[in-house]
Amino acid sequence: MTLPSSMNALILKQDGFGATRTGSAVDTLEPYLEYGSLPVPTPGRGQVLVKVRMASVNPSDLYFIKGEYGQPRIKGAAAGFEGVGDVVAGKGIYASYLKGKRVAFVGGINGSGAWADYILVEAALCVVIKPAMRDEDAAGHVVNPVTAWTMFDIVKASGSKSFIFTAAFSQLGKLMAGLARDNGYAMIAVIRKESQAAHLTELGAGHVLLQSDPEFASKLAALMKSEKPRILLDAVANQIAADIFTAMPARARWIIYGKLDTEAPALREPGQLIFMNKTIEGYWLVNWFKRASIWQKLKTLRAVQNRFISGAWSTEVVATVKLADVMQELPAALSLGDGKVMIVP
Repeated sequence: MTLPSSMNALILKQDGFGATRTGSAVDTLEPYLEYGSLPVPTPGRGQVLVKVRMASVNPSDLYFIKGEYGQPRIKGAAAGFEGVGDVVAGKGIYASYLKGKRVAFVGGINGSGAWADYILVEAALCVVIKPAMRDEDAAGHVVNPVTAWTMFDIVKASGSKSFIFTAAFSQLGKLMAGLARDNGYAMIAVIRKESQAAHLTELGAGHVLLQSDPEFASKLAALMKSEKPRILLDAVANQIAADIFTAMPARARWIIYGKLDTEAPALREPGQLIFMNKTIEGYWLVNWFKRASIWQKLKTLRAVQNRFISGAWSTEVVATVKLADVMQELPAALSLGDGKVMIVP
């Protein structure tokens, strides 16, 4: 296969971090990205070049292009963290094995991103996708599904048969609801819109709390008494999450994996950290990949793919946008609903 010398890409217009924090909402992409041409990267040893089939749009992507993520932007590089595609070139033993295979991937190297025709990826970070798995599921195969699976391992190790999940109508929340139901756990889902409750219950959530409900605090207190959850999985990190943590029983863990709210919460009862052995910690999937053994990774990735193939999990896609149309169409597509938006070449 003869590779082209240039490719289409959505290119970052700024370096480093942004000066303000405004959250993941994006009304226009003009300040952050431009559609243009970049050279097709050449893989070095242990690297592969992937021809992108489909890339997902995650909140982390939106934080990143705005300079509000935990990693600095590189001006002139392609944006986009996650997707699925076909390996077309590579150097090294494992890279050569991957050539011609459909793989899921996360992140790029040397300024290479998924919102482009091609992406350069470390071969060790590619996941070979089974033929029966849809591109729509494979494109978001790692960030949300593997996070769900590894977070649920934390829940199982807590000793409680319940847990709390904020921003629960997210794609990750929907995956967690199914895992909870299938394993006999009660997920206490916290949501923003009443219209989200029925579908989340159908997917497997044991309890659904509407955060704007005047009786939210009393309903939460009742569930703390009956269910005794010890894990709070939180993507918002706002005052509501802090108050939920305060209401939780001894040895509770507030695990923050996102910061959807721009305001910092106040911890009203810091003494609980001392006298009730409560803890606050962060979760980043990258660290799990660094710590996990090869066997743990293979076991987890195999289990995740099997859930999608069996139909136990499914990626709910609300829009698919062509790469050339992203600048004009992505902001509107992101407002269509609580599902995934995908980008295709």
